[in-house]
Amino acid sequence: MSEHPIQGLMKTAMESIKDMVDVNTIVGDAVETGDGTVIIPISRVSFGFAAGGANCEPSNEESQATSFGGGSGAGVSVKPVGFLVCSPVSGVRFMPVEGNLVYDRVMDLVPKILNTIQDLLDGKRKDDLDELAKTAETQSNEI
Repeated sequence: MSEHPIQGLMKTAMESIKDMVDVNTIVGDAVETGDGTVIIPISRVSFGFAAGGANCEPSNEESQATSFGGGSGAGVSVKPVGFLVCSPVSGVRFMPVEGNLVYDRVMDLVPKILNTIQDLLDGKRKDDLDELAKTAETQSNEI
């Protein structure tokens, strides 16, 4: 059985999307700075696809050929979301391009706070609470 013309349209459009969007579009190439910090750009990719067509029956009984008319299209949107910063000093954190920076800073501090609370409950580190307070104050001053 021969391939229907709409299959060719869909195949062409999907191959074009495949060529435009790959993993490097979402997670960009890492950039290393002089102090050993690695910065990785992160993007949001959205795409849409549509295809359609119609068969036209022959207008007279003598003609056996049918006509086909169709089309397809696709669109891709790439929006930068932020940067993943991996630093030997401050660890790994996500720095958004836009959004609520105070909320994002608080979310960065949550694991440190939980670890400190756990250690305090275990009686291991009491000086870390002062260090955590200084870190929170420093980061809130940066905002």
